[in-house]
Amino acid sequence: MLTSFVDGIFCCFTGKSTNVVVPIESSEPTDGFEFVEVKPGRVLRVRHIIPDRPVVEEPGTGEGGSVSCKRKISVYRNGQLLIENVNEATHPELVRYQNGDNTVDMEVSNCEAPAAGQDTEPTPESAAGQATDTKPVPQQEQQQVQRRRRKPKRSIVIDCERKIACCKGTHPDVALFFIHGVGGSLDIWGSQLDYFSQLGYEVIAPDLVGHGASSAPQIPAAYTFYALAEDVRIIFKRYAKRRNILVGHSYGVSFCTFLAHEYPEQVHKVVMINGGGPTALEPSLCSVFNLPTCVLNFLSPCLTWSFLMAGFAHQGTREKKLLKENNAFNVSSFVLRSMMSGQYWPEGDEVYHAEITVPVLLVHGMYDKFVPVQEDQRMAEILLLGFLKVIDDGSHMVMMECPDVVNTLLHEFFLWQPATASKPKQEAAPTKTTTKSPEDTTRPKTAPKSPSKSQPDLIRPTTAPKTINTGTEASVDIRSKGKK
Repeated sequence: MLTSFVDGIFCCFTGKSTNVVVPIESSEPTDGFEFVEVKPGRVLRVRHIIPDRPVVEEPGTGEGGSVSCKRKISVYRNGQLLIENVNEATHPELVRYQNGDNTVDMEVSNCEAPAAGQDTEPTPESAAGQATDTKPVPQQEQQQVQRRRRKPKRSIVIDCERKIACCKGTHPDVALFFIHGVGGSLDIWGSQLDYFSQLGYEVIAPDLVGHGASSAPQIPAAYTFYALAEDVRIIFKRYAKRRNILVGHSYGVSFCTFLAHEYPEQVHKVVMINGGGPTALEPSLCSVFNLPTCVLNFLSPCLTWSFLMAGFAHQGTREKKLLKENNAFNVSSFVLRSMMSGQYWPEGDEVYHAEITVPVLLVHGMYDKFVPVQEDQRMAEILLLGFLKVIDDGSHMVMMECPDVVNTLLHEFFLWQPATASKPKQEAAPTKTTTKSPEDTTRPKTAPKSPSKSQPDLIRPTTAPKTINTGTEASVDIRSKGKK
């Protein structure tokens, strides 16, 4: 505690931040660590493990099954969002949804209601009704019909066939990328890196700039979302294989989303751990991280204690040891302040996430105080192939608290692939998409002990139209306030 106060006084007099993170005094790869200069003077530490494995070419490797990714995204001028998952077997239906206090009827099929004064040919089913009811159409109903016919401000149509295959450690064309969030380092992935490298996977985990052993520029512009996303893009292009799986935690989920949207052919699957809802990033104006750097130095013991209380389900000796050994919250006050104020990404809204066709596994810790479970539920609704799993004994740092459970869950998702057998199109039957209730999502399913014998029930049907409500929700938007 006394050291922190002394550091704060030193910061006030010198104007420099203490506890500056700098790279290790070696540029040679040691123990699987490499140093990559993404820009002049901007060096990132990367842990790259290439296991010594026999290359096994299995029959049918990389084929897997295919999923029809067809959806229409409509954005209206009042901010309403309508998402339809379309299929050849889908029957037209009228979708009714609510946005705020206004309830609107929308016709999502080609069978639109006629406008006022328009003649239509009667059908046998409506002939009896016309014979008995010949009253004129009220003006209020005419206005409702006109509202049904309004055109959206913007429409996006996605029509593609995506092949999803099993990704084993013996496959040479598979690579795993692990991206941490604010205040972390690649050390938080220690259990996952060891586990999957022993299974034969090639793993890549970088330290974001200012974190771990990467360089720490002393200008706030070096820590904006776009600057960090460009660093992650360079690392991805350097180590990418034919099939790449991205695993992100908290703020690192945004960079995984960015790569999945920009490189849909190279990104095969994505795992989002406590990433929050599909909202655009915007820094909060009223935040403790907007205080001067020297003040944050004085408050650093309180911030570390707050992170321990909110980031872990239990606050015992084991959790304190994990926090210290894995550098889970060990960055300078200047880097922490710059990272939180640089989270500006207006493009990453619900439409941006709805355009992603990559299979996504969402892992949420039940006791997470940074990201409510409602946000991950919302993300699962927006994504085309989103599957939510909740871990009872975990919190924000669930991959450190429950490493065995998380490793098993991730491995099952890596091995998962849809059924190869498909029915002819004329025999396909429509299936209604259902959204998981809070009671169901808060009870995690027990993972099978043998992933090779039993595949997890991760996929959900996407053939029926799906309506997304963009009304105001009671949950707090953590991502708009800055992600940990």
